Amino acid sequence: MKKQVLLRSLLGIPMGIAVGYIITIIISVGWGGGHYYPCVPALVNRMNSEICAVILQAVLCGLLGSVFGASSVIWEIENWSIVKQTGIYFLIIALVLMPIAYLANWMKHSFFGFMTYFGFFVLIFILIWLIQYLFLRKTINKINGRIK
Repeated sequence: MKKQVLLRSLLGIPMGIAVGYIITIIISVGWGGGHYYPCVPALVNRMNSEICAVILQAVLCGLLGSVFGASSVIWEIENWSIVKQTGIYFLIIALVLMPIAYLANWMKHSFFGFMTYFGFFVLIFILIWLIQYLFLRKTINKINGRIK
């Protein structure tokens, strides 16, 4: 299990950076008005340099990917209920994501900004969880049908 945590953590770093990069492209296409924004302007202002802001964001995305990857082993602990797995996974991801989002200026630095970002995180988490659950349930039902 420790080996899997380490391996997934290391594989999560480039995945996190890649996902972060793809998100900047999507945001730039949607709201950039023809310009590419590698990170939010507030982060550039805080770092006093676009390259420093981009480096910080890449490191934070890598860290986030690493934690997502490492914590994915939770789903393979067979003696835990789905509720326990979901709760612990959610807690780990939230405790890492929220400070990273704050440091990267992905949210407004206010209580309302924090709560809004957290609300979107919860909605996205629930949506992804439901999609995965329904897909896996369908797959399991097919396998059970073949066994019978």
